[in-house]
Amino acid sequence: MEHYPLLKMLHMLPGILLLVGVLVHLFMLWKASRGGDAAILQRKLKRTRLISMPVLGLLALSLPVTGWLLVDLIGLPLSQTWLLLSSVLFGVLMVAGLLLAGRLSTWQALNGAPAPKRLLGFCAAYAGLIVLLLLVIMGLMGAKPA
Repeated sequence: MEHYPLLKMLHMLPGILLLVGVLVHLFMLWKASRGGDAAILQRKLKRTRLISMPVLGLLALSLPVTGWLLVDLIGLPLSQTWLLLSSVLFGVLMVAGLLLAGRLSTWQALNGAPAPKRLLGFCAAYAGLIVLLLLVIMGLMGAKPA
């Protein structure tokens, strides 16, 4: 159990970075789309899709690994309700992330043409769902039994 505090920090840090990263990119793309300059929006969409999405994906994929190591180190059974629910929500989170990546790809493919309201609505809905799922999962992790 001597490595538990370090492992817990290695588990919490990617979760926090993931949440902050999604919020920052959501705000950045919203601001760029409202700005009206198509070149800036395309540059931000490209940077988000080619750099930020893979980095955020790696952060997200590190969470089950460090989480399993934490549970294994403590000796908790994997059948606990809070663990099962957070695992299911994490699966939904990953699907929403992939759907968001597809919508961002479609948005970038417009090459500066105005995005349809439906596309922007889907992007906002997926990003909002991701933020909500991250907050719920973090709440489950914080409210777990001692």
